[in-house]
Amino acid sequence: MSTALGTNYHIWEQMSEELSRQYWPENTLYVIATPIGNLADMTFRAMYGLQLCDVIACEDTRTSKQLLNFFGVNKPLIAAHQHNEKSAAEEIITLLASGKRVALISDAGAPAISDPGGKLVLLVRQAGFNVVPVPGASAVVTALMASGLTSDERPGFTFVGFIPPKKQARCQFFEQWRHSKEVCIFFESPHRIKESLKDLVDVVGENRNIAIARELTKRFEQIITLPSKELLVWLNEDVNHQKGEFVLLVSPEEKQADQTEQEQQLDELLLVLLDSLSVKDSVKIAMQLTKLPKDIIYRRALEIKS
Repeated sequence: MSTALGTNYHIWEQMSEELSRQYWPENTLYVIATPIGNLADMTFRAMYGLQLCDVIACEDTRTSKQLLNFFGVNKPLIAAHQHNEKSAAEEIITLLASGKRVALISDAGAPAISDPGGKLVLLVRQAGFNVVPVPGASAVVTALMASGLTSDERPGFTFVGFIPPKKQARCQFFEQWRHSKEVCIFFESPHRIKESLKDLVDVVGENRNIAIARELTKRFEQIITLPSKELLVWLNEDVNHQKGEFVLLVSPEEKQADQTEQEQQLDELLLVLLDSLSVKDSVKIAMQLTKLPKDIIYRRALEIKS
């Protein structure tokens, strides 16, 4: 690898020359993605932008200092995390007003994507300053690329973010997304992955295809796609399978067999009733008209309402 880099050192020079020709305006906030695990995933443009900016706003200055030292970047740092986004935005706006270039980075990956930064970016834009994204590695896209759950015919996906830590909220959260017609993508930590995956299987069933990605871009990276029941077995068969930060990808709900005429009639009736009545009143009327069990009607009414 070192020989290849040495032989092609002129590429670095050419890249720097190319980047210097780009427009890097002053009084601009540069939202810069950093590696999610493998430091080699840092882009040329990200390194150049960090060197060019006057100040770097970080989610955790200690973590970011290690990353910046690795790439030889020595710039003033300010903290910009979820507990101080407003005050950090005010400080950054003052810097931008004085003509400075400011970079915004998170601990790993893209700021403002399930990481702090979104509110800060909004406040900077509302103050009238330009915001320039500098893209890079993304855990969401990285996991999706190797999951086999999307195609050019069905490319849609929904990134939902971190799974709630409490069981009741977690199950309600999964219930909310169980009927999605797109791949749903969740983040989870290693100390809750077993409980979360079990609850997910309880909600979506044992035959839904789920991909689990861990240690993305690192040495022990794994991306496994299995029916949900088999994935539980895989997770428990080796303690190493439960280590690392996780991305869970749930396949879309498959189109069910054609509804019976009775089910179609129930849906049509509930759609009309729910348009003007509460769920409770709609269920009561539907029971009288269809003679179907209350639990069936109630469950279907909630699904239509949601």
